[in-house]
Amino acid sequence: MRRARGFTLLEVLVAISIFAVMGVMAYGGLQAVITQQEIARVNAERLREVQSAVREMARDLYQLQPRPVRDELGDGYRAAVIGDPRNRYQIEMTRGGWSNPLAQPRAAVQRVAYRVEEGLLLRLHWFVPDHTLAEEPVEREMLTGVEELSFRYYGTNGEWLEEWPPPLTGADPADLPLAVEFTLELDDWGEIRRVIELAN
Repeated sequence: MRRARGFTLLEVLVAISIFAVMGVMAYGGLQAVITQQEIARVNAERLREVQSAVREMARDLYQLQPRPVRDELGDGYRAAVIGDPRNRYQIEMTRGGWSNPLAQPRAAVQRVAYRVEEGLLLRLHWFVPDHTLAEEPVEREMLTGVEELSFRYYGTNGEWLEEWPPPLTGADPADLPLAVEFTLELDDWGEIRRVIELAN
């Protein structure tokens, strides 16, 4: 009779070592795939966030209305569009097209403002355009990682202006620019710029 021959201890150790190396390599590949998938997910979420903020800002600008509002103290009028980098808001404006699916007793125009605070792009709106000091705006976070937000206004004289209404011109508070350019400076994507042509 022939003796049955088994594996030696050395052969078993070599086989275990090979399987261990293959397992480590497979695990490393799996981890790389998981990491890439997470990076893709984060980038996709960031893209959606940026697109949503830019789209909403553009929609507000497309809906600009030449409707001044009462001053918060009620003793004068504020322009339909107010853009001055020294102000509390980077831009404040009256927009139309405010949908009212519940048929609430409110205006069809809305007073909207944008500002950057601690890296957040904030959109603010009031429920009535001619609001008073006692009425607090509704504030919503639009975008994170914002370093700067700036606007330029294309006037009827064919020049880009840093503020609106144009200073020292005695402009009508209902006047609108021909176009508005806004620039977002993001800490991860750099500069995003859009020019919105207005239908005056």
